[in-house]
Amino acid sequence: MIGVAVIGYGYWGPNLVRNLAEIPNTQLRTVCDLKTERLASVRSRYPGIAATDRFDEVLADPDISAVAIATPVSSHYRLAMSALMAGKHVFIEKPIASTSDEAQRLVDEAARRNLVLAVDHTFIHTGAVRKMREIVESSLGEVYYYDSVRVNLGLFQHDVSVIWDLAVHDLSIMDFVLPEKPVAVSATGMSHVPGEPENIAYLSLFFAGNLIAHIHVNWLAPVKVRRTLIGGSSKMIVYDDLEPSEKIKVYDKGITLGQRQGSSDNIYQALVGYRTGDMWAPQLEASEALRVELQEFADCIEKGAAPTADGEAGLRVVHILEAATQSLAQRGRVVELGNARRQVA
Repeated sequence: MIGVAVIGYGYWGPNLVRNLAEIPNTQLRTVCDLKTERLASVRSRYPGIAATDRFDEVLADPDISAVAIATPVSSHYRLAMSALMAGKHVFIEKPIASTSDEAQRLVDEAARRNLVLAVDHTFIHTGAVRKMREIVESSLGEVYYYDSVRVNLGLFQHDVSVIWDLAVHDLSIMDFVLPEKPVAVSATGMSHVPGEPENIAYLSLFFAGNLIAHIHVNWLAPVKVRRTLIGGSSKMIVYDDLEPSEKIKVYDKGITLGQRQGSSDNIYQALVGYRTGDMWAPQLEASEALRVELQEFADCIEKGAAPTADGEAGLRVVHILEAATQSLAQRGRVVELGNARRQVA
């Protein structure tokens, strides 16, 4: 049985507690938070679980071998590094850290101590995203583009921009689904609240081949949209996370390219032809994604295996976020990622 502590009982912490309390091979022993009212809620709802505001008590407890961290991004590195140095396995909310340098140090420390480091890239554990990856690998053909929109009204963050809050989801999905890794990024955006981070942004990601990706994120939209399009030479995918049942739709639509021949009057028709086929909505697994990834985290601890969203995956996403932030400050200048780690599948 793996003794686990949850660090942070704010927005996401209660979901971690609920799931870890039910996973067969974990024993949730402690919840740690700085706010007394949150700890009172833990004691009321889970009387058998210890509640403390002392993180050092968690680190010193020999019966706790893993921690799940759900705190503000600015505290991720300090808490995760302290836990790794205390010999604890770490599951950490996205993004893994505030900088790629911090993320790299966490990856190196976990490897040095042979500990499991997992990042909460929740969406890659959903049935919909896993099905997308399967289709991309098997029947999409050459991937042409990845186009995602993630917008809603609020919740405005004070410590990070909309890129670090919302685009991190799409970047983690893209990293999991696409066969290539981006080599450069351009980002533009704007803040409409004085003194606050950007609330709207557009990211363009460039690849070595003909693949291009675009991500639109916005805290100031009148409607909530969670939609991704992936276009390929054989099939096209529409992923709408707000759809109650048919979240994934696969279209047998596209173009066929011919040779340049004939007169100038019919050269366009010769070059581009259109294919229109059927649409189908595959059946998807309905398991809760957070439960799936926490179960995987526990299994990886027992088996000494690497999780799907390991520290390297978290590092790749933070590297893009960092470059996008740099581009954003320079009004969209293309920033080369230029890191060999990006080429690791």
